[in-house]
Amino acid sequence: MYEIGDYVIKANNGVCRVEDTLHPDLPNVDKNRLYYLLVPLDNKNSRLYVPIDTAENSLRRALSEEEAWEVIEKIPEVEAAWIANDKLREQTYKEAIHSCNPTALVSIIKNLYIRKKQRSEQGKKSTATDERYFKLAEDNLYAELAFALGKEKNQMRQIIAETIEQRTLV
Repeated sequence: MYEIGDYVIKANNGVCRVEDTLHPDLPNVDKNRLYYLLVPLDNKNSRLYVPIDTAENSLRRALSEEEAWEVIEKIPEVEAAWIANDKLREQTYKEAIHSCNPTALVSIIKNLYIRKKQRSEQGKKSTATDERYFKLAEDNLYAELAFALGKEKNQMRQIIAETIEQRTLV
């Protein structure tokens, strides 16, 4: 169970702060069911209600600073999620985005980067689907890492590159 003030990750909403636990007075909502009231950091005007009894399926605690550095340091070891079948590939992308698992996001980003490079070498553009999932995966990963490290999201690509470069020099 999460406490008021905890930071959690919610699929498609990123880092959220637990503001309250309550029985919301909303239409089509079971008034006897207890919910977390979440406020996404990227959209402070938004309010999300997540049933506490099913929260373990849709929420996880945000990474700590130490965990964020561990994710970054392990990026070179994460394998690209190579899937040849187009439909299966998109389903895998969706599952990775929904899981909010940083390692799965890294795997998808690596795969999409490789695909983009291969298509470019063939004189082809990246597909709209690949572009959309690449942006989603990067946004989700960078937002959480930036939050955990107390940095800006737009700094994360450089921080990751520098960390990996330093690690390979050691």
